Amino acid sequence: MHPDITLHHATHRIEGPLLFVRREANVGLNEAVEVLGESGETRVGRISALGHDEMIVEVLDSTTGLGLDDTRLRIRGEPLMFGAGPGMLGRVFNSVGEVADGGPPVAATQMLRIEGLAINPAARALPRDFIETGVSCIDLLNSLVRGQKLPLFSCGGLPHDRLAVEIARQARIRGGESGDFAIVFAGIGVPYDTAERFRAAMEESGALAHTVMVLNHADEPSTQRLLTPRYALTAAEYLAFVEGRHVLVILTDMTNYCEALREVSASHGEIPSRKGYPGYMYSDLATLFERAGCIQGLPGTLTQLPILTMPGDDIGHPIPDLTGYITEGQIVLGRELDRKGVYPPIEVLPSLSRLMDSGIGEGFTHADHPALAHQLFAAYARAVRVRVLASVMGVEGLPENDQKFLAFGDAFEQSFVAQEGARTLEDSMEVGWTLLRELPVTELTRLSREQIERQIEGHRDKPARTDDRG
Repeated sequence: MHPDITLHHATHRIEGPLLFVRREANVGLNEAVEVLGESGETRVGRISALGHDEMIVEVLDSTTGLGLDDTRLRIRGEPLMFGAGPGMLGRVFNSVGEVADGGPPVAATQMLRIEGLAINPAARALPRDFIETGVSCIDLLNSLVRGQKLPLFSCGGLPHDRLAVEIARQARIRGGESGDFAIVFAGIGVPYDTAERFRAAMEESGALAHTVMVLNHADEPSTQRLLTPRYALTAAEYLAFVEGRHVLVILTDMTNYCEALREVSASHGEIPSRKGYPGYMYSDLATLFERAGCIQGLPGTLTQLPILTMPGDDIGHPIPDLTGYITEGQIVLGRELDRKGVYPPIEVLPSLSRLMDSGIGEGFTHADHPALAHQLFAAYARAVRVRVLASVMGVEGLPENDQKFLAFGDAFEQSFVAQEGARTLEDSMEVGWTLLRELPVTELTRLSREQIERQIEGHRDKPARTDDRG
């Protein structure tokens, strides 16, 4: 770290949030910069690109009022840092890591780089242990485990923000101490009313006490949007790997982050790739998502649930496409289910959790969990195929077993996928068993004979319950 360097009259071009500056000092990439104009107001920036004779400074505030002749740059000699300390839980920060809830600053015990530190792959441990979100389609069919990165793919206008808040309020470690679990919630490019709704919902439920919120508003500069998830993940790394907590990070909406990345890349004059996004978007997203995980020898874990809206409802769009390559599965929200009034409108068939088998079953959740999940998935997949057949030949022309699967598909969407309020895993499993009892035993090929006798045939004389009450 070198002492502060001040550059005078070095700026020769200003374009939007970018300053193009002659390289008159030995500086490094991502170093923090203070930008001072004629008024004396200090703006914060960072060095985002370096050439032999020129460097580009991203200003994190408006550049209005800056002139070429009166702009001075003070280079701090260190990257952007976030002051983390034990008093972070229950606090709200803005997109540049400053306290935004009207309270006093956090007493920082450590200054951490917002870019994070690379984790040695050999030090990573396999993510294990189940996180209960209170959402049946996630808990039972696409389980989230500690240390995983499991994105949620949504469409414009679907209630992903509502689902994000509910997961943040309901998520817990089964059998763990509540004080060991923490939430970091990052709102990226959200309107003021949405940001306030996030904060108020967390405060009313009492979840804010074990939550750190980092909120970036829609009218703030795109350069700040690029830093919001980095400040949030830095807070999460402190809570996980310094304080030893199990941290769930919810990032919404990563599409706004990628749009800001495209905007800033265009300002840099970089050659665009697919649909105008920069060719390095994959590696940039990886620097965020790969900060999740478990590290051998450290008690804490960092789990990510990024949320993104698919432009044009296209799951092959570069944003969800690249995200899917980096992360370990996806939860997909569907517009058709939303039109039916199903909430949460989670599409079961395209959803996947690749690490689910590492955190469920005997010793983790329930011995019957894997078989029940596989049977429900297989039965619903057949019901969807039967729907296509029924649309051609009519319900009356279907064999009796196919008619039962058709009825199962409707009941599955209305009583398992749809839910009011949080469900425990046991509640979700009971709803699943109840639905399977309406199908012929000979079709339940994913269950063992013992499971069929205990959960299906042993309950056939009892009245069916296909909702989540009781």
